[in-house]
Amino acid sequence: MRRVRRPRALAAGLAVLLTAGLAPPAAQAVTTSVPVQLVSVTDFHGYLRPPSPADGGTIAGPGGTTQVVGGAAYLATHLNSIQAGHPNSIFFADGDNFSGWPFEVDAHADEPTIEVLNALGVEFSSVGNHELDISKSFLVDHMTKGTCFGKVGVDSCFTDSTGRRFHGADFEFQSANIVDAKGRTIVAPYTIRWVRDHGRSYPIGFIGMTVPDTPVGSTSYQPDLTALDPVESANRAAAELTRQGVKAIVLNMHDGGTDASATYDDCVNPTGPAVELARTVTPQIDAIVTGHWHAAFNCSIPDPDGNPRPVVEAANHGRLINEINLQLDGRTGEVLRDKTTSANHAVTRDVTPDPKIQKIVDYWAAAGDRKYAEPVATITGDFTRTANSAGESTLADLAADVHLWTARQNGRADLGMIAAKPAIGSTALRADLLVANSNKPGDADGRVMLGESWDAYGYGNPVLTVSLTGAQLDAVLEQQWQTQTDGTVKFAPLAVSGNVIYSFDASRPVGDRVDPADVKIDGAALDPAKTYRVAALAYTVIGADGYAAFKSYTDPVRNNTDHETFAAYLKAHKTLTPAPLTRMTQKN
Repeated sequence: MRRVRRPRALAAGLAVLLTAGLAPPAAQAVTTSVPVQLVSVTDFHGYLRPPSPADGGTIAGPGGTTQVVGGAAYLATHLNSIQAGHPNSIFFADGDNFSGWPFEVDAHADEPTIEVLNALGVEFSSVGNHELDISKSFLVDHMTKGTCFGKVGVDSCFTDSTGRRFHGADFEFQSANIVDAKGRTIVAPYTIRWVRDHGRSYPIGFIGMTVPDTPVGSTSYQPDLTALDPVESANRAAAELTRQGVKAIVLNMHDGGTDASATYDDCVNPTGPAVELARTVTPQIDAIVTGHWHAAFNCSIPDPDGNPRPVVEAANHGRLINEINLQLDGRTGEVLRDKTTSANHAVTRDVTPDPKIQKIVDYWAAAGDRKYAEPVATITGDFTRTANSAGESTLADLAADVHLWTARQNGRADLGMIAAKPAIGSTALRADLLVANSNKPGDADGRVMLGESWDAYGYGNPVLTVSLTGAQLDAVLEQQWQTQTDGTVKFAPLAVSGNVIYSFDASRPVGDRVDPADVKIDGAALDPAKTYRVAALAYTVIGADGYAAFKSYTDPVRNNTDHETFAAYLKAHKTLTPAPLTRMTQKN
């Protein structure tokens, strides 16, 4: 894979010259323009293997034809083809590289994704919200530096496909707007890459940017971090780069938008935060690469001075590759906007998969199969999502118990809750746990394998412990019934941990169906004035599941993530029997 890097010593020397207002000496006559190719992917999410059609394995191509796409080995083949003949080609990512949903990746601390991205030749990446799904340290120390945690080979630092221990990313991360409690960016705000033409070197600056709701408005939930305003952060970084003599600047922004086009390489009525930013951010920025929305568009949007610049997004899961071809003024190093072009390319599967990458993918797929079969518990009855008339199910009850248990590992918790059928969005309860042998390798009657626990519950979300007053908790319970625009009432049941029982009267008006006196926590009636510590998924707590009353929470404590805490609970309890469905009862 072609990677153009400026030797560090020489790059540093050139940076000094530029800072001093001096240009590096040209070895020979300067050409009219210098071609530079920017190649990028976004929201890879650890999809080493080709995604299924149900998981985004297709995309609408030219003329609306459906194309089968994705898979790291196919990505490598297309990448080689796109970069061929481009000596000044820079390959980078736009964030959400890892914290993916494939089991073989999650079960190995996201290290398989880094091995693949290293092999593909990624040079740098912006920080996406999912890069912070575990912690700042997980990104900065483990994924970047290869620092181990837990037990080597069990919790982290697994042996990779070459037989060596995980060593971290060979590339850098940038974010100009995510800062710690002291106001310091958690990674470098930008990076500079150098390209050469006719013996002369030209710098290109790349500013990293992270979706601003990452600290407390997304599934990452990192309240010890703060997001600064993206426009102000981008403008500040662009001004710093300009002072260093950098004339070509790209914003690598993990936030995006969408458009009304049916295909991946068009632009029709674009909307979204990245589009609005593109209309206001400094004209010093010459191109904007976006992500996060899993959208596909190839737009040209005028900057505040009226000069068009590319604003692009290349879908997700390795389905598309974006290519921007810049032309630099050979004398000044500035981007010639009128000569800049961009395109999205589909990662189709009608090519030969790259054998080097395929070997890595196969290695981790096999390792994932072995992990999947690891036994974690025995069950004596089925835990299913099938609800009774009160909306209660055995799997939802189990998950609520898990929330309370994991929260109590970190302090006080009074009850656990889970959205069994959220008012909006998707549920974390994704599959039943059945006694019957699944006939998958390693399974037996009553056995729960690690992979089965992962399949049954979770989507990479932390469990939070938060404070709600009894009155606020009652309001949350009332929001299980929501009147729709057509006048019907939607029932969105919330399961509770085994130390809680409550009843409701569905014949009463919406908003007045739960009497606090009928809610018992450890045998005591709900006290509207008392403060309770409630354990629930972050997505529920921040209101994203449709229970707005939850957003009144205070004093959040972040516990472990859902997949991991569920497996830990099963291992700790060893044998589980479904509890009777008596926690929620309907009066009428």
